[in-house]
Amino acid sequence: MSAWSNGSSNVSYTSFLLVGFPGLQESRALLVLPFLGLYLVILSANTLIIHTVVAQRSLHQPMYLLIALLLAVSICVATTVMPAMMFSFSTHFNRISLPRCLLQMFCIYFLIVFDCNILLVMALDRYVAICYPLRYPKIVTGQLLAGLLGVAAARSTCIVAPVVGLASQVHFCHSDIIHHFACEHMALMKLSCGDISLNKTVGLTVRFFNRVLDMLLLGASYSRIIHAAFQISSGRARSKALNTCGSHLLVIFTVYSSTMSSSIVYRVARTASQDVHNLLSAFYLLLPCLVNPIIYGARTKEIRQHLAILFQREQLPAPPEKPQSLPSQGELPA
Repeated sequence: MSAWSNGSSNVSYTSFLLVGFPGLQESRALLVLPFLGLYLVILSANTLIIHTVVAQRSLHQPMYLLIALLLAVSICVATTVMPAMMFSFSTHFNRISLPRCLLQMFCIYFLIVFDCNILLVMALDRYVAICYPLRYPKIVTGQLLAGLLGVAAARSTCIVAPVVGLASQVHFCHSDIIHHFACEHMALMKLSCGDISLNKTVGLTVRFFNRVLDMLLLGASYSRIIHAAFQISSGRARSKALNTCGSHLLVIFTVYSSTMSSSIVYRVARTASQDVHNLLSAFYLLLPCLVNPIIYGARTKEIRQHLAILFQREQLPAPPEKPQSLPSQGELPA
């Protein structure tokens, strides 16, 4: 047991044991295969769309590059969570030090917030493309896109850093067992001793205002986008614009509904078992990673067409080699 004394009766643990799903200890080894299969599906689906965007020069446009970045973040989220989760299923001891625990917490929440910020950048991109189509190439440049993504990364850091920073100042004396598959904030705070009201207040305030502000910005942006789309005289162009917006709105609904439903149930259903809360956490973390590539692969026409071409090439048999013709009698070597 790693711990240190701060000079009083309190002892603060400096390493913790992640137990995954506490109520499924007897059968936890059986969970490895389904979660491994899910992880491989997430990696394959997201990587396939990213490869398609990178390999096709015609898709090197802001909208498709943002889609590829969004899916790359999904891979990072799954990789941050799932290998450690499966390790806790397959072994009896999955001990993690406090610095590594805080680092994992920062990475998980940073990627989640960064994912939402990418959706804001995508909404801005679609707003300019549909509301100001003639000026779009001059407005949405590579330099502007890089700047917006830099702001998104800085905003994500500013939102997450206070929560993790306050967590690093807490003394953990109740136990060194985290009843979770990852270093989730509230799961770690349950082990604290002393007053953590500031941690809870900051965590709730940051999450609430971040979600509310993001939803207000997204709602204002897409209401203008949909209004402008209905003003387009060409029915084909209008349909294409609405279809693109529909894909983005489906992704936004998936991301925000899974996160908000998990947060609401976590606070309302306090009598539910820890396994239920952990399952909800896995749901909101992994559902977007699984659904987003399906949405963009199925609903984005250009990506769908290139995927169809790619699969057709793989299924077509290789052309037979032409037999080498024998030289004529006059061409035989002496």
